[in-house]
Amino acid sequence: MPESTVAASAARALLEFAASEGACRAALFERSGIVPSELEDPDSRVPFLKYVALMRASKELCGDPAFALHFGESVDVSEISAACMIVEPTGSWADNFEQMNRYGRLAVDLADGGRRFTLEREDERVWVVDTRPNPNDFPELTESTFARAVCTSRRLLGGRQPMKAVHFTHAAPPYVDEYERVFQMPVVFESDRNAMLTGAEWLDYKIEVLPRSVNEVLRAHAEELLERLDGSKSTRGRVEELLTPLLRTGGASVGAIAGRMGLSRQTLFRRLKAEGVTFEKVLDELRRKLALQYLGGGKVSVNEAAYLLGFSAPASFSRAFKRWTGSSPRAMCAPKAHSNI
Repeated sequence: MPESTVAASAARALLEFAASEGACRAALFERSGIVPSELEDPDSRVPFLKYVALMRASKELCGDPAFALHFGESVDVSEISAACMIVEPTGSWADNFEQMNRYGRLAVDLADGGRRFTLEREDERVWVVDTRPNPNDFPELTESTFARAVCTSRRLLGGRQPMKAVHFTHAAPPYVDEYERVFQMPVVFESDRNAMLTGAEWLDYKIEVLPRSVNEVLRAHAEELLERLDGSKSTRGRVEELLTPLLRTGGASVGAIAGRMGLSRQTLFRRLKAEGVTFEKVLDELRRKLALQYLGGGKVSVNEAAYLLGFSAPASFSRAFKRWTGSSPRAMCAPKAHSNI
């Protein structure tokens, strides 16, 4: 079944904040099961369970039971995922709500793929409800999400606060005083929902976060990432996503990929077979696709492409390229003759 994931940028922001609070980086990587290369590309994905382990390791290594609250309070949403800042420049907060849900998946994508947040209106009161399933299994995500939403709003609005109360389904923890300090509003525990209460008047509030030109660039990139994310729901898509950053390291083996997916080699083989492919075929076709992108765009030389794709020597790459296309990579890179007409 599809795996819940978070953006590598979100995991990196969490790790960096924990390190700034005194946690040992090496211990964070070891305890979470994350390897540094997984965080190199901010647009790549990290298994949600590794993020959970990272959060819990951070709490313990920092000696801070309220670590998730402090993470949400201190780290801006732009560090979690820039896509979460995309808005319609002329739209109200209500107009942008569905868009926030859409691009929020790039920060945290749950396996069910549904809308995480809903709006529930009660006369002049509006609840922003987090519908994440089994939230009390990992209440730290609710803590950090709500703390970030409230504190970011307070900063953007010069101290004004659209939220009037916050509700949590989990029981009150020993650090209730920190909730009161961070949220500065009524906090209810053991509620029937994880939600933030605001007034209906805020639904018409115009949001202006980024210049239109920046907004459009981010939107185009976010749409590309969403397409990639949906493709990764298949086992093949997930394997391709994990393989890409490993190619140049020479570590693109079935064992390495199975380990990162939390699967045995046999289970990975079975899942790929069910989709009509083998690991070797996925690797070969990924290399072909990337080779055409690298050389077709004139981005790299043949030798550089061979390195980026994990070939032991340019000659090996040239043989593979000829098998894929019927011509040599150097012929593809050769300058084209231009007409004087």
